Amino acid sequence: MLDTTPLITAVDRFADRLRAAPQSRLQRGAAAEALDLARELAARAQLRESPLAEPRVMPDAGMFAAADQVTVAGRDLALVLHEESELAEAVRLVEEAVGRAGV
Repeated sequence: MLDTTPLITAVDRFADRLRAAPQSRLQRGAAAEALDLARELAARAQLRESPLAEPRVMPDAGMFAAADQVTVAGRDLALVLHEESELAEAVRLVEEAVGRAGV
């Protein structure tokens, strides 16, 4: 079984930073960046579980829900990963999103 701790840790840290960020930072793009990441992680998890099905798009639940959406999507993906390369790619996606979000 693949140890997905690096992904869960990265996702949790990003979510914590989002929760601690001021509303102005969320409005300036951090929440949008988080939603984009959550949608990408969710799509990857869905494709891993059902490769032939069209992934459903995670809805925009508002800037104050972005941290929770990242957490849920990241943990869903962590449950279905089996390859080190997929894990490394997911962690890289989170780290890049953190940089773009500026939190």
